[in-house]
Amino acid sequence: MKLYYSPGACSLSPHIALAEAGLAYSLEKVDLKTKKTETGADFFAVNPSGYVPALVLDNGEILTEGPAIVQYIADLAPDAKLAPPAGSFERVRLQELLNFISTELHKSFSPLFNPAAPEEWKTFTRGLIGRRLDVIEKKLAGRDYLMGEFSVADGYLFTILGWGRMVGVDIMARPLLADYVARVKALAGVQRAMTEEGLIK
Repeated sequence: MKLYYSPGACSLSPHIALAEAGLAYSLEKVDLKTKKTETGADFFAVNPSGYVPALVLDNGEILTEGPAIVQYIADLAPDAKLAPPAGSFERVRLQELLNFISTELHKSFSPLFNPAAPEEWKTFTRGLIGRRLDVIEKKLAGRDYLMGEFSVADGYLFTILGWGRMVGVDIMARPLLADYVARVKALAGVQRAMTEEGLIK
């Protein structure tokens, strides 16, 4: 399998899943401004939407959209226990979390990365993100990870929380989230993915 990624972007989530699952994979970096890959290929030919992640399977099929990709990866390596079994109610709970992270957190960060967005809108957005983080803290209360044990939802949340320092959202001011980020970052697969993306030396 080949994962198309951009360092620190939302593609870090499936990268973490691949590393934690112990699956074989290769990587190809994408310049999100030029839409060219590091080999000079046109990324639009891989994903017409032009954004990462994209996972090319060994049979040539291409998967896009992070929440779908991470569940596929988890199902390829059930012994890694990165997701509850398909069809179980706990799997629905995982999908609930992935949807919340995707729609309520991930997309809320978008205006903060847009230099054309008015400052008033960015201020409003930071407040909205804060309320979403309140929800996350309630889900984490009394547990190490979102579902008790580490899952692909944690890899996704960890990725999004990492953007806070770049856009003026102080994640580390929340002790519960600061501890959570440190706990996830210490995992071997997370360390491997971050090292491969040049995010840590």
